[in-house]
Amino acid sequence: MAEPIEFYFDFSSPYGYLAAQRIDEIGERHGREVAWKPFLLGAVFKTTRSEPLLGIPMKGDYARIDLPRVARLMGVPFALPSPFPFMSVAACRAFYWLSDRDPAKAKALAKAIIDASFGEGRDMSGAAAVLETAGSLGVDPGQLGAALQDPAVKDRLRAEVDEGIEKGVCGSPFVLVDGEPFWGHDRLDHVEKWLETGGW
Repeated sequence: MAEPIEFYFDFSSPYGYLAAQRIDEIGERHGREVAWKPFLLGAVFKTTRSEPLLGIPMKGDYARIDLPRVARLMGVPFALPSPFPFMSVAACRAFYWLSDRDPAKAKALAKAIIDASFGEGRDMSGAAAVLETAGSLGVDPGQLGAALQDPAVKDRLRAEVDEGIEKGVCGSPFVLVDGEPFWGHDRLDHVEKWLETGGW
């Protein structure tokens, strides 16, 4: 059986949001599972000596034009949340804790959080917003709230981030197909072509 497609993204990444609208459909078309892997871009920026895109002169101005334009082309809503960028530690910890218990529900939670952030412009940076969203999916907020402070859950997130960096994950979104790396939402068509052809 083929390995899952690995989909790395930061919950605070607008291009990650756009990729999240397509990645599962791409996997389904090619009979491949998609492993969602949220991570923390801040840790990557320390290695790449970079910073959030919208804060970079000229590039940030371009992205403010490009992001809503791509969303219009895709037919999906788009709104930058405030604050932006935002800390996504609580969302990541919640995802990995839940993924060990119910992977499908963890993916639903990730989708709900990133859609709320960039589809509705909601502030999803804090634990309260994450717990409320998880509760709407039938997750016990009390149990999850305790898990967010569990050292084992914190360690799990650190391990996932470290593993991503070791694999060369340098931005969000970042897709690995059988180890082949693709960085950026604009590479999803390449991902699909790779899956169709087996590579080139």
